[in-house]
Amino acid sequence: MHCTLSFKIILRGLLCLILFFLPLTLAIKPLNLESGSIDKHQPGVCATYGTCGKKSFFGAELPCPATVPAKSLNENERNLLVNICGDNWSETDVCCTGDQLKILQTSLKKADSLISSCPACHNNFYQFWCQFTCSPNQSEFVDVTSTSKSTSNKEIVSELNYYVDPQFAEDFYDSCKEIKFSATNGFAMDLIGGGAKDYKSFLKFLGDEKPMLGGSPFQINFPWDEELPENMTQFTTSLKKCSDGDPRYRCACSDCSDSCPNLPEVSLSGECHIGILPCFSFAMLIIYAVILLGAVVGYCGMSLWREHIKGQQERRRLLFNTVESEDYDSADSYLTEDRFGYRQFASFGSTTTTKAFPLNNHIQNGFAKVAYKCARYPAITISIMLAVITALSLGLLNFSLETNPVKLWVSPSSESYQQKLYFDQNFGPFYRSEQIYLVNDTGSIMEYENIKWWFKVEERIRNLHSSAGITLQDTCFKPTGDACVIQSFTQYFGGEIGSLPEKSWKEKIVSCASSPVNCLPSFQLPLKKEMIFGGFRDNDILTSRALISTFVLNNGEENSAEFKEGSDWEKNLEELLLNIRSEASEKGLRLSFNTEISLEKELNKSSNTDIRIIIISYIVMFTYASLALGGRFPSFSKNSAIKSKFSLGLTGIVIVLFSVTASLGFFSMLGVKATLIIAEVIPFLILALGVDNIFLLSHELENVNRNFPNDSVEERVSRAVGKVGPSILLSSTCQILTFTLGATVAMPAVRNFAIYSAGSVFFNFILQLTIFVAALALDQRRMEDNRVDIFPWIKLDGTISLDGEVFPYSGTLNISDESIFSEFMRKYYAPSIMRPKVKKVILFIFFTWLAISVALLPKVQLGLDQKLAVPKESYLVDYFNDLYDYFGSGPPVYFVVNEVDVTTRKGQQTLCGKFSTCDEFSLNNIIQQESKRPKISYLSESSASWIDDFFQWLNPNLDECCRFKKGTNETEMCSPNANPRSCDVCYENKDPQWNIHMDGLPENEEFMKYFNFWINAPSEPCPLGGKAPYSNAIALNEAGTEIVTSSFRASHTPLRSQDDFINAYDAAQRISRSIEEATGITVFPYSPFYIYFAQYGSIVQQTLILLLSAIILITILSTILLNSPKTSLIVSLSVSMIICNLVGVMALWGISLNAVSLVNLVISVGIAVEFCIHIARAFTVCNQLSLHENVDLSKEGRAFKSLVGVGGSVFGGIGLTKLIGVCVLAFTSSKIFEVYYFRMWISLVVISSLHSLVFLPIALSLWGGKAYLSNDSDEGLAGNLAARLHSSRLYDTTDEEDED
Repeated sequence: MHCTLSFKIILRGLLCLILFFLPLTLAIKPLNLESGSIDKHQPGVCATYGTCGKKSFFGAELPCPATVPAKSLNENERNLLVNICGDNWSETDVCCTGDQLKILQTSLKKADSLISSCPACHNNFYQFWCQFTCSPNQSEFVDVTSTSKSTSNKEIVSELNYYVDPQFAEDFYDSCKEIKFSATNGFAMDLIGGGAKDYKSFLKFLGDEKPMLGGSPFQINFPWDEELPENMTQFTTSLKKCSDGDPRYRCACSDCSDSCPNLPEVSLSGECHIGILPCFSFAMLIIYAVILLGAVVGYCGMSLWREHIKGQQERRRLLFNTVESEDYDSADSYLTEDRFGYRQFASFGSTTTTKAFPLNNHIQNGFAKVAYKCARYPAITISIMLAVITALSLGLLNFSLETNPVKLWVSPSSESYQQKLYFDQNFGPFYRSEQIYLVNDTGSIMEYENIKWWFKVEERIRNLHSSAGITLQDTCFKPTGDACVIQSFTQYFGGEIGSLPEKSWKEKIVSCASSPVNCLPSFQLPLKKEMIFGGFRDNDILTSRALISTFVLNNGEENSAEFKEGSDWEKNLEELLLNIRSEASEKGLRLSFNTEISLEKELNKSSNTDIRIIIISYIVMFTYASLALGGRFPSFSKNSAIKSKFSLGLTGIVIVLFSVTASLGFFSMLGVKATLIIAEVIPFLILALGVDNIFLLSHELENVNRNFPNDSVEERVSRAVGKVGPSILLSSTCQILTFTLGATVAMPAVRNFAIYSAGSVFFNFILQLTIFVAALALDQRRMEDNRVDIFPWIKLDGTISLDGEVFPYSGTLNISDESIFSEFMRKYYAPSIMRPKVKKVILFIFFTWLAISVALLPKVQLGLDQKLAVPKESYLVDYFNDLYDYFGSGPPVYFVVNEVDVTTRKGQQTLCGKFSTCDEFSLNNIIQQESKRPKISYLSESSASWIDDFFQWLNPNLDECCRFKKGTNETEMCSPNANPRSCDVCYENKDPQWNIHMDGLPENEEFMKYFNFWINAPSEPCPLGGKAPYSNAIALNEAGTEIVTSSFRASHTPLRSQDDFINAYDAAQRISRSIEEATGITVFPYSPFYIYFAQYGSIVQQTLILLLSAIILITILSTILLNSPKTSLIVSLSVSMIICNLVGVMALWGISLNAVSLVNLVISVGIAVEFCIHIARAFTVCNQLSLHENVDLSKEGRAFKSLVGVGGSVFGGIGLTKLIGVCVLAFTSSKIFEVYYFRMWISLVVISSLHSLVFLPIALSLWGGKAYLSNDSDEGLAGNLAARLHSSRLYDTTDEEDED
């Protein structure tokens, strides 16, 4: 954004330069040409000589066509010629006059400020125009092809051919093409050659007739492919290369890549592929294939061995005539039918049970006692807990939402955030940017009607007033003090359509886009076509599909005047652009835009629309819970009206809301700020988690009702809670721990989300074991009193059978009202998957799935595309797409340097780049070299070097730059327009003189003296003045006596994807480290987007650490509460497989790894545990009833019983509940909700359900640990009988399995 008024001066200089190169001789009559007395093209003859007037009143003096011999000069003219063109002109005749030499000198001085830093280019540039203007053999390579009449009616040159040797032209171009012009952070070639990319374009730019745009006043053609006219030759002479061996002409690294040191090769962690597969994926698949092959070979070997043993037994049987059971080999011989229809395991007389696990009994007793009190005194329990909730909810008075994106997504303690603060404090906050795209999706946007309309649109924007009366002029960024920075093609023409007539609009726009220096806007910064035109082909801007306009505003700290004024004006701008968007649509065009306030505003809009989705999700889950809690779908009978669970389901929903409210209030009191994601996601998440426990408690109470019909309600509720309490404790504790681990993520939005979630789960756990237990007892009393659900004051007459509770106990298990899910598990599912052959197939499928998921890990992308953060219908979606598709420039990057004493020569040499004694690996040299490998460095240009421009400003040859008033002893600067006679040029008489070796350049106090003059110097007439380009790039101490810190601005290549942004950040960090290693100075890179992408340098490592920590915690906790390391390890294995499979889905479904998905992964560990832990505990804990009627307590038998016992609750209460709730998120308008919550959570629910109900039971049946008996007192009379039977069997057991 830093720009200067200097380009006007440069243009005037170039114009004068061209004007002077052309008029070569005094005006003479073309008699010699007519008479033919002198051959037109021969050595010693001129083609032009003098000047013959102007083409127009405002034009320049043009040369006369003349075929005359070269002439000599007087002594003063000769000295002037030698001073300009060098000693080799000291004796020769010439084709120019003394007046021409004066014009030539003045004109060439204007180019000095651009090319003087490279002596080779400076020499070649001077020689090229000296030869064109004064060569005694001019006619041999200059051919006048057209003439016209001047205003004084004299014949003047209007067109000529200048024949130049192609090799000479290429060497000339090569010597100048890399010269850096730091004030614009561009190249001198952009100014002297129109941004030419080859020698033909360079010379064409110099020769094209553009008298009103700073170009040549007449046409100079450079024929390349034409046959030379008779007696003519191509001009050539010896040139200096920018890397010349003569140190007088050798250019510095910043202006000549051949003079630069070679940077070390960068070892990039490029992707390794074998065919289409990443090497890691290929290796994982090979390892799995080897393991699978080993398993198959081992299995075949064991089968053969068994056949061998069987053969021996058969031979012995035949030998001894022994009879064995014919059913010995039956795969299903252990499956029997009981009288209730169970397909169950026949007992082999082997168990792995112990009498009891004391810790489990203590926990059960503790839960039972609490439940008994809550059931006994429901009113008191509910009242106390409501009082606690109310007290905690008072913290909501301190509730506040954080909406600032930086404070949401960046940790205040992170290095990148601290660097942002440092940059803002020393150089000011980054500018506010308002960017607009006008797009034609069907073809080129470049039609005059579109052009004319866009001029009017921009005029409306410039005239826009905010509600406080603020205009663009009041709040825009003005580097030159009066003109706003508006980057738009309209600024080529001052924003006035009258300057772009319809008959010539194409030519003018193409001309300005090709040579932006000729069409400078009022703020004097050349407008690159890549920043204002988009989607053009073959470098032809007339094929552009988009016009780009960018308005740059001042910025300040939050709540500052600049911040408030900018925000206020942007609100009105947004409203105006939304209206203009409709106007564009009527014209068949599309308008997209972004203001500084847009993202935050659209995020809030997304949150408001998603509230409806959350409410619908609650209603759907409430309806499902109410229907499913009864075990079967209700009918319209009296019995159904009483057995309905709508009121109980509603209580569960309200408890979830209470837990969220309590968590919000509690942490708000502690000053933890909430986010919109917290307000939207946590209620849904806690509902999905909390409903599971409601199902478990309700279904367990039904079992207790059947087994203990004569106990009081309080006792039955106590038994039920005591039975499932340890499972709820284990799952809730795991969830709280995993949420707490998520709180270790540094990103505030994510950390606070995890904190509030952990609190909500904790409060939900407490409320479910108090309020819900009390409600459960009340609901049970209501049913037994024959009162209608929802309307308990209505009591129905007659006797109602409630799950058989009114009947005396009639067996080990009453299944007359078995739930649909449990019945399905018992009759069909469990018997099917527990068959030996089915087990092998299932294990193969799951382990193959795991291997594929691990192989997909490298495919997981990093990043969080900001398009996902806004609603699908937001206008920002189109803007982000257009930004990636059409904007041809990358974001700026600043290399910030501190702790460098720039007043010393050593400090100067570590930074500079334009002087021969700069350190070989100085800061500017390294950045210069890095910019030449953009695919690695992601830099498109080298840095704007203030120290080089400062020293160049002191160059006495640039006599319009540093000037002191005579007689002031160098204490007062001359004004820009002061008479040269009243000024002394700095360093003009210094000893040693100013030179590129830095001899005599200022140090210490002298440095600061000149620096303070330079930093306040305007850019006109000298383009190297520091005020406009560098006033915001250098920070002084309060006294102005010391440079505290400074920045060197470069630019990234266009960044099109999240990978580009991440790689650009990594490359900038690498470059900074290399600068520090080479120079010993302290430097860091800064760009506005860095704070969002710093996290990706360590996110993979952080993810692995968090997930491994969560799984280790779960293993330890489940081992303690299950008392079975084997079973705990299998649970951890299942959870690990679930997470791996989930990451595989992320790779396939476009879910990137970022802080949001990282926390979701950690949360997923807790949810996966909830799916698995109930099956595992049912496998581990056996009641006395399981020992009755020959029920097998081997691993296979317990796995079967765990599926039948709690599999239905896991599927119907956990899986389906979450699935139904998550499916509602598919209708959200927020893309971030859809990708990172719907996609991840629905995948998690499906994967977890499959692992918990398919893989886990089979794994437990093969590798599960020991079992232990639950508290004997929990099973009543039947349990005591079963205990006696079990005790008698234990004495008969001969084969016992190894315990853990």
